[in-house]
Amino acid sequence: MTKIQKLLVANRGEIALRIMRTAREMGIPTVAIYSEADRQSLHVRYADEAVCVGPPPSSESYLKIDAIIEACQKTGANAIHPGYGFLSENANFARAVRNAGLIFVGPSPESIEIMGSKLAAKAAVASYNIPMVPGTPEAITDREEAKKTSAQIGYPILIKASAGGGGKGMRIVEQEADFDEGMNRAVSEATSAFGDGSVFIEKYVTSPRHVEIQVLGDQHGNIIHLFERECSVQRRHQKVVEEAPSSVLTPEIRSEMGRCAVEVARACGYYGAGTVEFIVDDQLNFYFLEMNTRLQVEHPVTEQITGIDLVKQMIYIAEGKPLEIKQEDLKINGHAIEIRVYAEDPANNFLPDVGTLETYVRPQGNGIRVDDGFEQGMAIPIYYDPMIAKLVATGATRAEAIEKMIRAIDEYRITGVQTTLPFCRFVMQHEAFRSGQFDTHFVNHYFTPDQLSPETSAEETQLAGVLAAWLFQNSQPKPETGGVVSAQRSSKWKERRFR
Repeated sequence: MTKIQKLLVANRGEIALRIMRTAREMGIPTVAIYSEADRQSLHVRYADEAVCVGPPPSSESYLKIDAIIEACQKTGANAIHPGYGFLSENANFARAVRNAGLIFVGPSPESIEIMGSKLAAKAAVASYNIPMVPGTPEAITDREEAKKTSAQIGYPILIKASAGGGGKGMRIVEQEADFDEGMNRAVSEATSAFGDGSVFIEKYVTSPRHVEIQVLGDQHGNIIHLFERECSVQRRHQKVVEEAPSSVLTPEIRSEMGRCAVEVARACGYYGAGTVEFIVDDQLNFYFLEMNTRLQVEHPVTEQITGIDLVKQMIYIAEGKPLEIKQEDLKINGHAIEIRVYAEDPANNFLPDVGTLETYVRPQGNGIRVDDGFEQGMAIPIYYDPMIAKLVATGATRAEAIEKMIRAIDEYRITGVQTTLPFCRFVMQHEAFRSGQFDTHFVNHYFTPDQLSPETSAEETQLAGVLAAWLFQNSQPKPETGGVVSAQRSSKWKERRFR
């Protein structure tokens, strides 16, 4: 086992701050890297040391492998935590860290490579009795053959990029006549986003729910799961609301999904924290989608219901320590909901709305957690993901967590930019969400921008009418009571007016 003496966090914002705080609790000094745009960021001020790695664009800073490793050598850090995003699922980065004699707080480069390709991942788990969506076993090379396969699978189908995620390089094709157009767009987008135009075909599951299982594995072959997270409320295939546990899984399905997730991790020799993603249909059949070989944005909800600090466990695992947590020791305690507070305008198709946080006051109280990297007066940079914070509410029941979340949203004070807070409040109050009967089409089915306009109650309307009448009555000129007085007032007014 190799002790981490000093930890460099190869990330920014709230996740960098989160990792640093955990490391400090463990007595480990930290190093922040930052771009010129993040010079005044909280994670830079919080770290024991900080190194600028380049200009604002991420391609010239946070994605510069050589600059990050050089920062380690300059500061004496012997380990790197990649957080999520940027280089967190880059096998070349993990390999470069290892080759430099440093500790990578994450899985092996080999595991990242296998699970980084959706097709390679499916091939790896094929012999582990894990249900998978019907589709092509390899990237499409012959369009006519792909059309025949699509007809056999049955429309609608989904054309998906083999590399990457986040909804890029993904097209739903409803009928064969639209196949070529869907294929062209998927390949073009995949090439632009990932530098790899490889795509494959899957049966499109109608009314899908996105449910994922958190796993932890050590370097001694021990793997456990920490139950599921439901992440079905999305916009542009990206999550906005997450919760744990799911509102629809039975204990039997939860147990079987957990088993499958552990087997997926075992199939690639996985260690560290990872997430196995499944799609669940309206009959609660589930199918393996992919594995994210990193910490997830929504990891706090798992921490809230299990009491396990996932970042701390990642550090222990990276040092070579065996897992001390046994599967039978884990149980679900209460319910947790997370919303992503983005600097986006829900009334304008969720487009980014960057600017300065003129007011920024976090909600507080029992069961409320805010993971952020900003404070009042700071600007949201245009160069990166516009997420301001993750707001988490935990209650004894799902209903209690929802009510706590609504209160927390109402108490969150942010001005200077538009945010997703009003949209998330809409979700919390919607009957489909409250009943648990929703899927990944929630936004398309239920949300329109006009629903964010405040509604006026009958009582408020009546009060406004009374107030308007009073104002009208008191704004009218009063009649004069006598000609002499009127003449005197008129004379004095003229004196004042023309003096």
